[in-house]
Amino acid sequence: MAQAAKEPKASRPNMPSYGLADAESGNGLLPWSWATERLTNSHNYYLATTRPDAHPHVMPIWGVWMNDSFYFSTGLKSRKARNLQANPQCVICTETLEESLIVEGIAEEVPASTIPAAVAEAYQAKYAWKLDPEMGPIYRVRPTTVFGFDESDFTGSSTRWTFDNN
Repeated sequence: MAQAAKEPKASRPNMPSYGLADAESGNGLLPWSWATERLTNSHNYYLATTRPDAHPHVMPIWGVWMNDSFYFSTGLKSRKARNLQANPQCVICTETLEESLIVEGIAEEVPASTIPAAVAEAYQAKYAWKLDPEMGPIYRVRPTTVFGFDESDFTGSSTRWTFDNN
């Protein structure tokens, strides 16, 4: 899948008392390719949204990572869709906890006429299911911050990527 021309900035997450490696040196930071590989290859994801009453809501979803964005669909009247209408801030997580990827971002509904053909094709190939806007809205999540944690070297590899979405 295509990558954006400018990669996000990598740094250490702010996690006092976790014993993370030196934040200033940058040694051991995971490459952005590590993150995109896991975002692309995960079969299932978790979507966290916030209800209008401020209670959290988490559900499993299918989706595809392409061009530094995550695409997924949901039912028009689903809790996920209603939550995103009220507050588009959300979190997407991959399914493998040993190599965790956490995407904080903003979801926006993608009009049917502007859904990239490559996204629809990738979704069909991955799930043998049509990404159909008639079944419910299609969302694009643009990341603001992504966290990566490799359990095999948690203190040395923990990485935060920040995006300039201007």
